Amino acid sequence: MSEVKIAAETRTEFGKGAARRIRREDKVPGVLYGHGSDPLHLTLPGHALLMALRTPNVLIALDIDGKANELAIPKSVQRDPLKGFLEHVDLLLVKRGEKVTVEVPVQTEGELAPGGYLLEHVLNALPVEAEATHIPESVTVSVEGLEAGASILAKDITLPKGTTLAVDEDAVVLQVLAAQAEEAPEGEEAAEEEAAEA
Repeated sequence: MSEVKIAAETRTEFGKGAARRIRREDKVPGVLYGHGSDPLHLTLPGHALLMALRTPNVLIALDIDGKANELAIPKSVQRDPLKGFLEHVDLLLVKRGEKVTVEVPVQTEGELAPGGYLLEHVLNALPVEAEATHIPESVTVSVEGLEAGASILAKDITLPKGTTLAVDEDAVVLQVLAAQAEEAPEGEEAAEEEAAEA
């Protein structure tokens, strides 16, 4: 699990105007909360945060005003729907050795059996409980040779040591579907038959 160091500053200005000013300086407003402490409003460097968030469930080592060091994981990230830049981030305070519940991306490897089958991701991410400093970046599942009707349940996925499921073990994660041939609407079929008879 990667740990990224980011320097953050506490902020005292709130509201849309203050948030816009922060974003103009290529920074991102955020809130750090957890462990029963009061929420701490922060300003984070935009580019460094964007790079860190490329890793799912990244562990962020915050250097706050050069005085306090805290560990956090991203809990909620708001992006501009059109331009994609970061608008706001909620960070959850964590401690080394503490267990946290997160969603880990599910990746697949291998090829389905021949026959034009479709793989449906019922869960794109698997809810797991892991130590805050040892959150897996993803879990990989083999779909080699699977045919229509096959499914992979949460309990079938091998998890890294120290990681446990935070979802029903019989929850379907992936399933294989038969590809369906496109059917012409009924009206079109009748028109084609009439044209053939004429």
